[in-house]
Amino acid sequence: MPQIEMNLDEVLVLEGVLESYLADLRMEISHTDRAAFRDRLKEKQLFLERLLERLIAEEELDAN
Repeated sequence: MPQIEMNLDEVLVLEGVLESYLADLRMEISHTDRAAFRDRLKEKQLFLERLLERLIAEEELDAN
């Protein structure tokens, strides 16, 4: 599996980008009328939320 080495500053920036995008994505989901498109957006949201959780967990491990 591919891995990317990042320093703490890079991780923090990526977390911020993901959090910002997720906020926009949630807004887009709430304004989407087509069910199929909304479902794809929700899948994308779930994927990104899990990725963000992994980044935060990894950051916490590195801090200890």
